[in-house]
This record gives sequence, structure tokens and C-alpha cells, in this order.
Amino acid sequence: LVFFPSQPSPHEASHLPEPPNSAPRARISRAAHQSPPAAGAMPRRGETAVVPIDVDGGGGGQGRPKSPRHRSHGPGHHGRNGPQHQHRSRTPPQPQQEFRPFRRWFPFLVPLFVVANIVLFVLTMYINDCPAHAQATGAAIGGSVGESATAEGCWLAPELGRFAFQSFKENPLVGPSSATLLRMGALETSKVTKDHEGWRLITCIWLHAGVIHILANMLSLLLIGIRLEKEFGFMRIGTLYVLSGVGGSLMSALFMVSNISVGASGALFGLLGSMLSELITNWTIYENKFAALLTLVMIIVINLAVGILPHVDNFAHLGGFTSGFFLGFVLLMRPQFGYINQKNSPLGFPMGATKQKFKTYQIILWVIATVILISGFTVGLVLLLKGFNASEHCSWCHYLSCVPTSKWSCKAPNNYCMSSQLGNQLNLTCQSTGKTATYVLTDPNNAEAIKNLCVGLCS
Repeated sequence: LVFFPSQPSPHEASHLPEPPNSAPRARISRAAHQSPPAAGAMPRRGETAVVPIDVDGGGGGQGRPKSPRHRSHGPGHHGRNGPQHQHRSRTPPQPQQEFRPFRRWFPFLVPLFVVANIVLFVLTMYINDCPAHAQATGAAIGGSVGESATAEGCWLAPELGRFAFQSFKENPLVGPSSATLLRMGALETSKVTKDHEGWRLITCIWLHAGVIHILANMLSLLLIGIRLEKEFGFMRIGTLYVLSGVGGSLMSALFMVSNISVGASGALFGLLGSMLSELITNWTIYENKFAALLTLVMIIVINLAVGILPHVDNFAHLGGFTSGFFLGFVLLMRPQFGYINQKNSPLGFPMGATKQKFKTYQIILWVIATVILISGFTVGLVLLLKGFNASEHCSWCHYLSCVPTSKWSCKAPNNYCMSSQLGNQLNLTCQSTGKTATYVLTDPNNAEAIKNLCVGLCS
């Protein structure tokens, strides 16, 4: 992923003021003032600081006698080579500091976000405690089936202890169980609409389904977020990250009603969207604009195309990208170089006509984006709280999240079973596959054991 820092175009850069420097005539007058008068030298022409120089003749001011006696003496005379001869003997001027029109920030918030995500994942695995739950499930089932459930329930249990991962059959991303993720704050639409747990729209962006999931997201966050925070500061990027994540969660909850969703992908796509809108709104201060735009669009399209694979919540990606795109117009707008030129001009520097801080098109885009953001978030929250299922009103929208092919199916794994129980005997029928099995439980009231049996039957 490539970020294109704001650079002034050649046209704009030509108007930047040069840092103040000592004028050559000031150095000449200083040398003239410090040189001791020679015996018999001609008197000065007054106290003026400017000494007229005849470069071609190497003489002093006009009207000065060019006799050998005064050719190389006198405080106002510079010899045969003129003032350039004296400058060669002086210390060269110090190199001027690079002029930066915008402030550079030290990135600390994005690394802090990465640390917070990793800590929460470790805490989730600690609470998950797969070996303990597997043993309880095996004891409730009993017999050889229970022993098999205990043995196959966790991965790397001897090495990791209670931090062991769920089996690949249950979680192919190498992480905790869905029940633990729900307990930690994963997004489920029914929890928001029926139980009024709206805080899940925020907490779900800090949770991850597995090691593969968190590694991919945190690497992307470091590559994109640090560069953006250096350019725009922690306040803007932090606000953009969180609001984009909420926007992704909101769209996911409206379209993926029956799924559990976690991850920072929506917030990451918000950062990508803000990069695109930042390039558009600050168009006049970029070099190689069309090359930057083409490269960025290609990166965004490739990342969104990955979302059409099965078991990927592309609605969260689309919601985060859309939110970040409009937030970029609001939060990442840059002042124009003409305004910065006048603001940083030294005293006495000719400034010309007063420049506007922002161009007219930037203000128009800011107003439009603000209206869309406020109305979009308001309408989305109202529809979600009313239990609106957007997928029922859009017959083709499911193709935005997954496109079925001969290689894969877009049907979500349905681990729901019909059960009937007689004493300790349990009969299960998987609704998605139609498989039926009978089990004898030592503890028929253990709901976790029944769920584990259902997952194994439907896998």
C-alpha cells in the first residue's frame, strides 16, 4: 500500500518565499566598516551603507581618483576584482533549513492502536480457555464420543495451555470460539436490535477472529496509519479511524443480519477512502496527480475485490470505505500554498493580493460531505434500531459481499440443529446438511456440549 505525501507542484512551489538571508550589499558595507583606514586614503563619501562598485574597472565609486596610491587602499575601495574578491575569503553562508509548509507529527496513536488490538486478542484467548471447555464438553457427552471431542477440541493445547486455539473445524483463522467473541463484544444484529447493545458497533472493531486475521489487519494499519498520522496528526486520524469503523459496523449489521462480525477491516478501508478524498480535495498541491490517483484507485479496487471471497464481510469494508471517503473531505483539507506563503512571509516581503485559505471547491466538497455523513449515520442508526433487514429489500446486494463460483459457495455455514431428547439420549439433525445422529449424554443439560456436537455434525 502506497501513500503519496503532499508535495507542492512546480507552479505552486515557485511562489514560496525564500528564508531571509543577508543581502550582499550588507556584507560589503560591514567589511568596509571594519577595515582600518589606510594612511593617506581618500575620505568616505558619507555614512551610506551601499558602496557603488565598478565591476568592469575594479574601481570604487564614480569620481574617485584611480591613482596607484588609492587603487588598493581605502575603506570604500575593493581593489581590482571588485566585491566578489572579498567574498571568496569569507566563510560561506550556512545552508538554509528546508521549508516545510505543513507540520510533521510524531506518530504514537497508530502504534497504540496496534498494541491495544494485540492485548485484547491475548485477553480473548485467555478467557476462551479452550482446554477447560473441551474437557467439560467431553465429560458431558461421555463415552468414546466425549473422549474424541476432548482430544479434537483444541489445537496446540499442550504447548499453549489455556491460550490454545479452537480446532480448525470450528475456527479456520486460528483463534477463539464464536461464543467467546460474542462475550467480548462481537457484532450480532439481534444483540443490537433486541437487546439494545449498540456499543457492539464500536467494540467489534477492536476484536479479531484469529491470528491470521489480526496479523493481516495490524500490518496494514502500520503501513497506512503511521504515514497518515505523520501528515495529519493523531486527532484527525484517530477520529477518522473510529468513525470509519463504526460506519463499517453499521452497514454490516444492516446487510449481514445472521452473521457474527469482528475486525478492524472497516476502519482500515476508511483510511484508504480518506487517502482518495484527500488527494481530490488537495488536488492543486500535488505533483504527478494522475499517476497518484491511478495507483491509489488500483490499490482500493484490489482490496475490495478480495471481499467477494466467501466468509469475508465485504459490507463492513464498503461501509468503512464510504465513511472514510467523506470524512477525508472534512478532516484532511489542506490550506493553499498561496495562503501559507503570505502567512510565513518575513516582514517587508511583498505579499501582493490577499490569498484565501481554502479554494472554493474545497469548501463545497466539505459542505456536501458533512451533510452526507450526518444524514447517512442518522438514517442508518434509525433503520438498525427498527430491525430493518436491508438484504431483504435488495435482491442483488449479496453479490457485493460474495460472488459464487464453481470453486466456492457463498452460503454461510449453518450450524443449527433440530434436537429431540429422551432422558440422556439426544437426537440431532443438522438443518444445512440433513445429517442425523444419536448421542448418549452424561449431562443432558450441558448446552455447550450440545452445541459442540451440532458443530461436528454440520461440519
